[in-house]
Amino acid sequence: MATATQLKALFKSIEAGDEERLYSVALQIAAHEARHGHEKFAKELRDLIDSIRQKHTVGRPTPAPIPLAQPRGELAGVLSVSYPSIRLGDVILTPEIEQRLKRVVHEQRQHSRLASHGLRPRSKLLLVGPPGSGKTLTGKALAGELKLPLFSIMLDGLITKFMGETAAKLRLVFDAIKRNRGVYLFDEFDAIGSQRMSANDVGEIRRVLNSFLYFLEEAEPTSVIVAATNHPDLLDPALFRRFDDVLEYSLPGDDLARLAFATRLGDLNVDRVSWKRIVGEAAGLSYAEIVKACEDAAKEAVLSDEHRITTESLLEAIRHRKQAMPHGRT
Repeated sequence: MATATQLKALFKSIEAGDEERLYSVALQIAAHEARHGHEKFAKELRDLIDSIRQKHTVGRPTPAPIPLAQPRGELAGVLSVSYPSIRLGDVILTPEIEQRLKRVVHEQRQHSRLASHGLRPRSKLLLVGPPGSGKTLTGKALAGELKLPLFSIMLDGLITKFMGETAAKLRLVFDAIKRNRGVYLFDEFDAIGSQRMSANDVGEIRRVLNSFLYFLEEAEPTSVIVAATNHPDLLDPALFRRFDDVLEYSLPGDDLARLAFATRLGDLNVDRVSWKRIVGEAAGLSYAEIVKACEDAAKEAVLSDEHRITTESLLEAIRHRKQAMPHGRT
């Protein structure tokens, strides 16, 4: 028979009018029965679910995404909502990271099928790497791929000088994760997950961290939680094993830097560009800084009516970006 937890979840989904959650829980019950040798009943239950789902979807137009109402009260200062249109193909990624992200997307798209066998899709990602390496853009691209809203957690509204308030606001965020399927982005995550050891604040910080670990463990797998940080060395070691995947981003090598330049300047004439010189000069730049250098060179070309990028103009834009970088980055 279904467990008490499954029955409770079933009735909660009915109360909330959440059809997808209802189907997901029902399939979990079918999988539970199958594992206990009740194959005939499990099959009958799965067939019934498929029949109901088909009747509810045939002839029903596919709704366009409707922007969610802006969160009210305290949540309004903690979450911002957007609907990104970019896809993973718009982000310059190493083959390994691209493959692992595609696996996340595939499992999320098949979350009901996985649930029917008692399995959970990958849903908790920790992205680590230097600034401008594509971590935040990855969160947006996942939302675009899955056609889900992107909920960005605003740390200035989340973190207060009173740690009890911070933990309470964290609960509000994770309650929203349960109610609304989406991609939830915790940028600059080390502000929450750092292992500070000051004698004055270690107790309070530990309570916030423990709250986050508990909420993360209980989070619904049909939403994707993306935590991104430039400082993985500051994170508490307990965090790493709580994520389904830890993806390590880096500054682009020569091949990916060349691809980033070509992609961003694709609409302009680059026949006269010496890519060997450009890639050599760009060593140490992040993807974000390469994009800015491309935009500077492109604007100069368009405003001069040339619509042609030269090696010298692009080299000058790269050098300008390097001068604008924080000291010690190159």
